[in-house]
Amino acid sequence: MLSLDILRGITIAGMLLVNNPGTWSYLYKPLAHADWIGLSPTDLVFPFFIFCMGVSMAFSLKKFNYKLSGPLMWKIVRRTVILFLIGWVVQWFGHLVRGLCKGDPFSEAVNNLDTLRYLGVFQRLALVYFFGSLCVVLFSRKFIPWLIGIILVVYALILGLGNGYDFSLNNIIAQIDNSVLGTNHMYHESAYGESISFDPEGILSTLPCIAHVLIGYLAGRMIIATHNNTERVTTLLLWGTVMLLAGWLLQYGIPCGKKMWSSTFVLITCGMAMCIQAMLIYFVDIKGHKRWGRFFETFGVNPLALYLLGTILAILFGAIPIGHDAEGGNITIHSAVYNFFQSFCNEYTASALYAIAFVMLNWIVGRVLYKKKIYIKI
Repeated sequence: MLSLDILRGITIAGMLLVNNPGTWSYLYKPLAHADWIGLSPTDLVFPFFIFCMGVSMAFSLKKFNYKLSGPLMWKIVRRTVILFLIGWVVQWFGHLVRGLCKGDPFSEAVNNLDTLRYLGVFQRLALVYFFGSLCVVLFSRKFIPWLIGIILVVYALILGLGNGYDFSLNNIIAQIDNSVLGTNHMYHESAYGESISFDPEGILSTLPCIAHVLIGYLAGRMIIATHNNTERVTTLLLWGTVMLLAGWLLQYGIPCGKKMWSSTFVLITCGMAMCIQAMLIYFVDIKGHKRWGRFFETFGVNPLALYLLGTILAILFGAIPIGHDAEGGNITIHSAVYNFFQSFCNEYTASALYAIAFVMLNWIVGRVLYKKKIYIKI
């Protein structure tokens, strides 16, 4: 579906935009994550992508009739392993490049496994895809909504009883990750002027992400089973609105936050994704307004490849020196471009312009792939 490609493209463009500002010190509010509890536009991009993954799962598993088989199990395991390896290799590569550019000996820069972050965006996608796919092929379609409800209720209870909404090391999410992963292999989250060993893509918070992708899967199954686009729009808007309102009302008892991926965060973001998908089906698939979406379609047909490209370019642009400033410090591609923008506008605008320019650079590569009909799949 073109509308699905466009939604997926919007999320990838959004992820590249919010992950690559000119400087983290100057961000317009919509381009910054909520400090801890709360929701900003930036907090929507990753959950929207996981929702899209669930919708795509409904299409890709249809050829296997949603039944477990040897070839399907091989496909699930292979894709999971590849996603994990990509995440680990990219993180190792980042340590290597930054170490070499700082002047570290190659033997030290290349041997950075003792500080390698075990989990991250690609690893979360791997886990969500693996367990989500297994749930789809092992359980009946009628049981999936009950499974989603059980996961969200149990997770809400775990966080409620385990200080899961507190930004502290007493948080059960932080305790599990610190015990299993170790502080050297975790992300260090900052909020309220403090920093702790807390991984936003950690072990326990992967549980509600499985429910998240399953909601996307059910939306995809509905889209496949419904042949009338008007009925698709109506159903998506109905259930999207119900979930959005439910999450909004429940957040007074179950705080909404991306960092811990709370149950209300799942409901609100999935509800919003459904409503936006419905609007895209209406404007793109029914009304035929397609030209405006070509920019995002370029990202949507090669989502993971372009996100990976953006991640690698961000590492290289931010590490490799191309000169020295007056104080003897290194000038990188990142700092040079940001300084150029800052020469004629304020810090906030310069930071946003750098992010936009970075997105456009990746779009150019994606457009070449799109024109040549090259679709890189994992």
